[in-house]
Amino acid sequence: MKKMILLALSATFLTACQDSLEERATKEAKLYTQKNCPAIIAKNLRMDSLTFEVASHTLRYYYTFLNEYDSVGVMNNDMAREALLSELKNSTSMIAYKEAGYRFTYTYHSEKNPNVVLFETTYTEKDYK
Repeated sequence: MKKMILLALSATFLTACQDSLEERATKEAKLYTQKNCPAIIAKNLRMDSLTFEVASHTLRYYYTFLNEYDSVGVMNNDMAREALLSELKNSTSMIAYKEAGYRFTYTYHSEKNPNVVLFETTYTEKDYK
């Protein structure tokens, strides 16, 4: 009887420890933001947060352009999109999410006018595979 109870408890414990990929993405995004954001990651660029949108399976990165980069049209959309895509394709930390077909969105806001989006792009599985 004791063995049966122990076996049942062990199975429950092991199952509870295994998060779904959605739960993992939500937790990792929240933890990353708490530990690392905001952070200046390049001259005139700050990373503000990382979120996971469960409904659309989207990892969304929020950035803010600072100083002289804080203006409409400062980004060459084609070059920026290609650079971000190259980084995503080469990222080993995103393998599980890419294999699951998740979307990745990068949103860049103005520091002077935080409601203004200066650049935004989304990549789907067809882009990074």
